[in-house]
Amino acid sequence: MRLLGACLLGWVLSAQAALDETVLRAPVKVGTEQALIDVTVYRPPGKGPFPLAVLSHGSPRTPQERRTVGRMRLVAQSEAFVAMGFAVLVPTRRGYGRSEGDWAEAYGPCSNPDYYSAGLESARDIRAAVDFVRREPWADAKRVVLVGQSAGGFGSVAASSTEFEGLVGVVNFAGGRGSLRPDEVCTESHLIEAMSRYGSRSRVPSLFIYSTNDHYFNPALARRMHEAFVKAGGRAEFIEAPPSGTDGHGYFSRNIDDWTPRVESFLLRVGAHGLGR
Repeated sequence: MRLLGACLLGWVLSAQAALDETVLRAPVKVGTEQALIDVTVYRPPGKGPFPLAVLSHGSPRTPQERRTVGRMRLVAQSEAFVAMGFAVLVPTRRGYGRSEGDWAEAYGPCSNPDYYSAGLESARDIRAAVDFVRREPWADAKRVVLVGQSAGGFGSVAASSTEFEGLVGVVNFAGGRGSLRPDEVCTESHLIEAMSRYGSRSRVPSLFIYSTNDHYFNPALARRMHEAFVKAGGRAEFIEAPPSGTDGHGYFSRNIDDWTPRVESFLLRVGAHGLGR
């Protein structure tokens, strides 16, 4: 274990020194229409092929922020996955940054939100990023892991309920939708129902990670979502992560040293870890 830790440390230092970053424009098809989205790509040294980790961003509470966030990079989190031997894709979904297309993840009125369909729209963009690189010689599209935070975590879980070639696991950091303000979520029962519907179709193992002081989706709600997912047939382990800052919803970005060994252990179990290729 010490040898592996030393190896990871070496990879992290290398990634920090010279992270190989490129940007692709991947097409997302909706009916007869097509929108191009930005996909930031990071690769380890070497030719590969490398297993793929798709890191999916959250969604700001206000519409004005969606376009101003710019191209999503998630550099620090991506470094951790590059250190494990993954090629990392970070798609900027439709309606965010300079990616084309209208925002597709709306869930309707707070009194009757359609979280299920909203999550599937996020999943559409996630899958499009992978499909765009499937034939690249550096991409091992038979070993794909989806990793997302907040709306991105919810969309990653939704994607696991679809026909997704090569998908072997999902890591959901604080996944959910409908947070209006701290500790207030639109019609929680609909969020739990959506997770149940995803669980009934998901066939890959998942890891649900929620901080104990998350003020978007509190621990009680997080556990209810997880329980609904598993009861419906989904395979998911729940981790109650330690508090992070004043709002644990930022655990994915602030506590990388804490979640890396937890995620690494999960990836080893599902056969997706890149160092053993």
